[in-house]
Amino acid sequence: MIIDLIKYIFLGMIQGFTEPIPVSSSGHLLIFQKLIGSTNIDYQTLSIITNFGSLIAIVIIFWNDIKELFIGFFGYLSKKEKKYYDSYKYAWMVVVATIPAGIMGLIVTKLGLFDFLEDNTKFVGTTLLVTALFLFLIRNIKGAKSDNEITFKDAIIIGLFQVVALIPGISRSGSTIVGGMKQNLKRDTAFKFSFILYIPISLATMVLGIKDLIELSPSFETLICYFASFLSALIVTYFSAKWFKDIMKKGKLIYFVYYCLIVGTLIILFI
Repeated sequence: MIIDLIKYIFLGMIQGFTEPIPVSSSGHLLIFQKLIGSTNIDYQTLSIITNFGSLIAIVIIFWNDIKELFIGFFGYLSKKEKKYYDSYKYAWMVVVATIPAGIMGLIVTKLGLFDFLEDNTKFVGTTLLVTALFLFLIRNIKGAKSDNEITFKDAIIIGLFQVVALIPGISRSGSTIVGGMKQNLKRDTAFKFSFILYIPISLATMVLGIKDLIELSPSFETLICYFASFLSALIVTYFSAKWFKDIMKKGKLIYFVYYCLIVGTLIILFI
């Protein structure tokens, strides 16, 4: 029990650390699944639970922004006051950017398009190299657009970049930030939009996974392990996202280029 609990906490920490940064949390969970070699862990369920922990952390970090968006959206709908317009428009940009991944996510899930890649560690190594390339290409872009300057075109393109993250091993935060920077968003604007965009996608993933969670009927010991992984993912995501925000402000994405290159190469060669 104690050994299993430690493994669950450790995997929750891996999810928490890698979810906000552009290195693919799902890819890292797969790699550590192979390294740990545990056969008694339901990794699909664990992924849903730890992802929910990450979601709570992101909501906490962006709570004031989320509250402002809701107040502005419904305030403008009901009163048409100019002071609410920017939040109203931003909320629609989030909706527009969510649609491509929402539609493609359902198609991918129903057809099982990437099922054959889900346990392929070599593919994860390759996608990390691809991530390194894209991060390298946008590493020096500072951007000029603020929150209220995001257009429908920007939202659609960022949404299409998020579709790419449906491929196992591709980072969702990395792909959306690359899409945002490509559209000339400021670094902090791209960071914020990427993580606000994470919330509806993560909620949808959680809702779709609830049925499977209910059907599992896990033991009390397993529930304790799941809760521990959830909590560790929540806490580590919170601090990891704060750290990544600081990295983004300083324009030091090159760190993740090196990381993806090194880890991707090691995975391809040795795992």
